[in-house]
Amino acid sequence: MTDTAPHTASTAPRAGTTPLLQVNGLQGWYGESHVLHGIDFHVNAGEVVTLLGRNGAGKTSTLLGIMGMLPRRDGSVVFDGAETIRLQPRQIARQGIAICPEERGIFASLNVEENLTLPPQIAEGGLSIDRIYDLFPNLKERRRSQGTKLSGGEQQMLAIARILRTGAKFLLLDEPTEGLAPVIVQQIGRTIGALKKEGFTIILVEQNFRFAASVADRHYVVEQGRVIDMIPNEELDANMDKLHGYLGV
Repeated sequence: MTDTAPHTASTAPRAGTTPLLQVNGLQGWYGESHVLHGIDFHVNAGEVVTLLGRNGAGKTSTLLGIMGMLPRRDGSVVFDGAETIRLQPRQIARQGIAICPEERGIFASLNVEENLTLPPQIAEGGLSIDRIYDLFPNLKERRRSQGTKLSGGEQQMLAIARILRTGAKFLLLDEPTEGLAPVIVQQIGRTIGALKKEGFTIILVEQNFRFAASVADRHYVVEQGRVIDMIPNEELDANMDKLHGYLGV
């Protein structure tokens, strides 16, 4: 695509609404490599929003920029009315944001339950172990199994479950379905739907836009470190040709 100007719908919330997260002009660097070139988008409380785009478009870097985990960032990231661009990751986490990275970060020497109880609770409202096991019955069955004994799908469930224990209500999920069997993808989709009903707000980085369509309210398309379009989920079918062009599928 040659036109990389942000779509106006991606930057402007509806009149009278205050987004839970408002990102404006987010810039990001890894050393001398400039990877985010003015990311603009917003997320309303209780929404599931996806970031779609080709590999290297800047989707994961956007999550890291929100979380304060880029080596250098600039612009504006307002969460729940407070500017966070100058805060450290631990300070941002205390605001109620948690990230589940693509690499999952499971402690191989600990069993499932030890992995779950290891992170500290940063706010009230973290899900109990029993509630976690309701959402992920596979983990209950494997609660005494070490991280090295878990399948890829079980590790992904554990990685998501672990951040739910912290009390965070705004979740950043990076490629949660990558490389997983369809039955596990469906279970993760059901879990995201259940979390939305419980009031969680979620940004989902996802390559599988069919999965994204099953869980999300809106989709932002990221290209070359910018948001270039926003597609409401109910308009996805009508924009499928355009989306195929964006994603190269």
